Amino acid sequence: MADLYALDFDGVLCDSCGESSLSAVKAAKVRWPGLFDGVDSVIEDWIVDQMHILRPVVETGYENLLLVRLLLEMRMPSIRKSSVSEGLTVEGILENWSKIKPVIMEDWTENRDALVDLFGKVRDEWMDKDLTTWIGANRFYPGIPDALKFASSRIYIVTTKQSRFADALLRELAGVTIPPDRIYGLGTGPKVEVLKQLQKKPELQGMTLHFVEDRLATLRNVIKEPELDGWNLYLVALVAKVDQLEQVTGDTTLRKRGKKQQAFLGFSSFNSQTSVES
Repeated sequence: MADLYALDFDGVLCDSCGESSLSAVKAAKVRWPGLFDGVDSVIEDWIVDQMHILRPVVETGYENLLLVRLLLEMRMPSIRKSSVSEGLTVEGILENWSKIKPVIMEDWTENRDALVDLFGKVRDEWMDKDLTTWIGANRFYPGIPDALKFASSRIYIVTTKQSRFADALLRELAGVTIPPDRIYGLGTGPKVEVLKQLQKKPELQGMTLHFVEDRLATLRNVIKEPELDGWNLYLVALVAKVDQLEQVTGDTTLRKRGKKQQAFLGFSSFNSQTSVES
């Protein structure tokens, strides 16, 4: 029986944290120019460093802009306008981002679509002006390009990244061409709905279905849908997410192993028998 793999992009195939963090700083300067008066390279470097730690909370790219501004408010009390930044820590953001995000969106009177458009525009401008450095700020995890090139299974990309950026990285950095109709990016609907669409395609009937994702919350959403019981689910674990993987698998040796392999640990089978409690 043939296999179909629906693969998330960021955190599964590609480490784009460097590029997304730098793009977010660029975009934040456009969105809130006055806040960056007096912000030197030391503070910017600190923000980018913290963004690497905070990568696990980001579901959609525009959230990087919010994180940049929030970190700036944490570092510079004089510019604070949110009700949550005082006393907030990076650990606090990791634990409570889903609650913090709507609060700061309201405090700052921000619009999701406007931030999405701005983030995409800044990335487009960077690509147009200097494609080499934009590409160089990303990296595919070891072995991924060859795995995609020589895969005998049907591959789909299911991501909250804008499709044009995923496509550019696949072509320019990995040397892989995936047909546009197999890349489901931002704007194609929630991943749960994309999986439903895929399993209904006539040409995919009878295939064994696999979904590989790096966000535990996304897999929990899939599990809650009885219609998607036919999918085999996998959680990719980055070092920042070892606690999640230990919780799911019961393997308490992962943190020790993670120190030896800092970029990518692997993935664990995740199915309907796994607890979906928050």
